[in-house]
Amino acid sequence: MNIPFHRYHPLRRTQGIRDILCETRLNPKDLMLPLFVREDISEPVPIKSMPGVVQHSLESAMAEIETVYAMGIRSILLFGIPRHKDPHGTAAWNPQGGVQNVIKAVKSRLPDMVVMADCCLCEYTTHGHCGIMTTRGLDNDATLDCLKKIAFSYANAGADFIAPSGMMDGAVRAIRKGLDESRHFGIGIMAYSAKYASALYGPFREAAGSSQQFKGDRKSHQINPTQNREAILETLTDIEEGADIIMVKPGMFYLDMVTRIRETIRQPLAVYQVSGEYSMLKLAAEKRIANEGDLFLESLVSIKRAGADIIISYAAKDVLRFLQ
Repeated sequence: MNIPFHRYHPLRRTQGIRDILCETRLNPKDLMLPLFVREDISEPVPIKSMPGVVQHSLESAMAEIETVYAMGIRSILLFGIPRHKDPHGTAAWNPQGGVQNVIKAVKSRLPDMVVMADCCLCEYTTHGHCGIMTTRGLDNDATLDCLKKIAFSYANAGADFIAPSGMMDGAVRAIRKGLDESRHFGIGIMAYSAKYASALYGPFREAAGSSQQFKGDRKSHQINPTQNREAILETLTDIEEGADIIMVKPGMFYLDMVTRIRETIRQPLAVYQVSGEYSMLKLAAEKRIANEGDLFLESLVSIKRAGADIIISYAAKDVLRFLQ
C-alpha cells in the first residue's frame, strides 16, 4: 500500500522561514495597557501581588502613558482609587477625580491615544462590591443610576469608551441611553459581556483597593465558569443594548469562549489577561520555570489565535520589548 508521506520540517527549518509563514502576528496596536490611578499619592506605589505593576499618581500615570505611546501602544484602560470612599461610591463621578483628570491630561497631550475608562463601583465603595448594597443584597437597578453618572463624568472628561465591568443587568442599555440623552453620541461602550466569576482576580483587588471590607463574593452577578451558552446570550444581549466592543474575561482558562464568541459575533472582541494570569506568569519566570518573554508572548499569541482583536494585559509594555 502506498502511504502518503508529507514533509513539514521545511516550513519550520529557520527563524526566517517561520517568520514569513507566521499565521498569527502580535502588533503593538493590538495591546491595551490597564493603569491604576490613585488620588492620595504623589509617587507610584508598587502592588505586591503584581510584580512590576504600580498604583499611579496623576504625574506618574502621564509619564507611563507617554512612554508606551512612544513605543507604539495606542490604547489604555483606566481604573481609579479615590481619596475617600462611601457606601454609594460617589467619588466615582467626581469631575475632578483621578481617572477624570488623567483622561483630560491624556486628551490634551496625546489626543490620538484611545482612552477607555472602567465604569464600576467596587473601587469606590467602602464595602468593595460592584454596586449599591442593601440589607437584601446587591440592588442592580439602583446601581444603574450610578453607572450613568460615572459614564457621564468620563464622557465629559473626554473618554473614548466607557467600560462597564460590574455585570449589572441592563448596564449597557442604561449607559447608552444616558450618553445619548446628554448628546455624547460619539462615545463607545466596551462591555464586559462574558466576565466569569474567576479565581484569577485576587491580585486586582489589592491593586484597585476593592477587597479591604469585602464580604461575600460576586458569584451572584458574574458568570459561572461552567457556563458557555449563557456567556453567548449575555454577549448578544449587550450588543442589542448598544455595546460597540465585546470583552471576554479572563483569557487563559476561557479561550474556548473567545473562539465561540468570535464565531458568533462580528463586533470587535477584546480579551483581558487578568491580574492572576499576569502574576502566575511573572512568578513562573522568577522561579526560572520558563523564560518570561517566551511565556508572555506565547500566552498573548494564544489569545490572538483564539480570535481576539484587542488584548488587555498588564504586560503590554514588556511584551513590546520581547517582540523586538
